[in-house]
Amino acid sequence: MTIRLYDTSARQIRDFSPLVPGCVSIYLCGATVQAAPHIGHIRSGLNFDILRRWFTYRGYDVTFVRNVTDIDDKIIAKAADQGRPWWSIGYENERAFNEGYDALGCLPPTYEPRATGHITEMVEMMRGLIERGHAYAADGNVYFDVRSFDGYLQLSNQELDNLLQPSGEGETGKRDPRDFAMWKAAKPGEPSWETPWGRGRPGWHLECSAMAHKYLGAAFDIHGGGLDLVFPHHENEIAQAKAYGDDFAGYWMHNAWVTMAGEKMAKSLGNSVLVSEMVQRWRPIVLRYYLGTPHYRSMIEYSEEALREAESAFARIEGFVQRVVEKAGAVEPAAEVPAAFAEAMDDDLGVPQALAVLHTTVRHGNSALAADDKDAAVQHLAEVRAMLGVLGLDPLDPHWAGEGGSAQAGAAQTLHDAVDTLVHLVLRQREAARERKDWATADAIRDQLNRSGLVIEDGPDGPRWSLGAR
Repeated sequence: MTIRLYDTSARQIRDFSPLVPGCVSIYLCGATVQAAPHIGHIRSGLNFDILRRWFTYRGYDVTFVRNVTDIDDKIIAKAADQGRPWWSIGYENERAFNEGYDALGCLPPTYEPRATGHITEMVEMMRGLIERGHAYAADGNVYFDVRSFDGYLQLSNQELDNLLQPSGEGETGKRDPRDFAMWKAAKPGEPSWETPWGRGRPGWHLECSAMAHKYLGAAFDIHGGGLDLVFPHHENEIAQAKAYGDDFAGYWMHNAWVTMAGEKMAKSLGNSVLVSEMVQRWRPIVLRYYLGTPHYRSMIEYSEEALREAESAFARIEGFVQRVVEKAGAVEPAAEVPAAFAEAMDDDLGVPQALAVLHTTVRHGNSALAADDKDAAVQHLAEVRAMLGVLGLDPLDPHWAGEGGSAQAGAAQTLHDAVDTLVHLVLRQREAARERKDWATADAIRDQLNRSGLVIEDGPDGPRWSLGAR
C-alpha cells in the first residue's frame, strides 16, 4: 500500500513517506477570522478532513493542526469601523468558522492554536533569525532579509529580481523593498506586545512558522492550505522556518478555489456565499457532498444547478441506505473498502474516481433489493457505509442523525423532517385515491410531487420519496 500525493514544491505526484513510521503530521493554514466563512473557506478544511480520514483508515496515527489567525490588519480595521474591541471581532468569527466546520462534518483538529497565544514563540524565532543574519530590526519593525536565504521562491517558482512583495502601511526602514515584515511596530490605539525591539504585533507569515514549530517540531509531513497561499504566505513561512534551522514540511498540498463567474470567491469581491446562509437552504450533508467530492486540486464553479445535481446524486445513495436498513435492520460498515475505491484514494486523494466506485456499489445494491436478495443488499450496504465513512458522508453517522453537528445542521435536519411529514401526508392521500381506484387523482398527486422535485417510488413496503433534479 503506497499513498501518492501531489507535492507543490516538487510540482509532481510522488510517493508519500512519513517521517515517523505509522504517524502522519499535518499543518493546515486555518481561518483569518475577520469575517464569517463562505463556502470557499470551508472547502479547504473539508478537503483536508477527507485526507485526514483516509490516513486514519490506512492505519496512521494522525496529528492534525489547524491554526486561527486572530490578529490581522483587516480585523483591526473592522474593529475600528464598528467601534468594537479587536478580539471580539476575532472571537465571533472564530466561532462562526467552527460552526461551519462542524455543520459540514469536519472532525475537530488535534490542536487549534491562536496566533495571539504564541507571541513568545514568535519572539524566539525572530531572535534566532536575527542572530543568524537572516532578519533585522528597523523602526520597531523586524524584517526577513530575502536575499540571505538561497531557497527563497522555490515553492512558487518565481525569480527574485521580478518579485513584487506585498507591502503594508508603516513598513519603514527596509534594506530591500522585497523584504517582508515578521513584526510590525505598534501604532496608536492598536493591540501590541512587548519585544526586545519595541512594542508591536506579529506579521501574518511569522505566526504559522512559529506555531508549526511548536506543535509539530522542526520537521513534519504535510503543510496544506488554499492555492492562493502559495505566495506570499507559504513561501515566506518556508524562508523563516528553514533559515531558523527547521526542515519544515516534507510535502506541500494546496486545494483549489470555489469560484463564481470564473473568479475566486471572496468577501472583497462581493461574490461570497456564506456557510450560515447555505445550511438554511441546503442540508449540510449535501453541501459536504458538493464541496468534498470534486478533486481537491480542481476548481469548483458555484451554481445552484450544480448543487441540485449534488443533492440528487446524494439522494440516490441515501435512498439505498434507508431501504436496506428498513428491510434488514442495522448494518455495520465493512472492515475494508473495495479495492478500487482504495486505489483511487491512494492516488492523490482521487475522490471523484472513488465516488464512481461508491455509486456502482449502490447500483448493485439496488439490483439486489429488486431481486429480493437481502444478503447481497446487506453486503453492498456494508461496503457503501465503509466508503461513506471515509468521505464523512454516512447518513447513519450520529453526526448527521441529529446527535452531533451544529445548531445550523440541526435546523436543516428539522426542516427535512418537516418536509418528510408533509410529503407522507400527501402520499397517504394518494394511497387513499388508489384504494378507491381514483387513478386520475393518484396520478395527478404523483405528477405534482415530481414537478416539485420529488421522486416517488412504489415498492412492496409502500411509497417512498427522494429528492430528484429540479
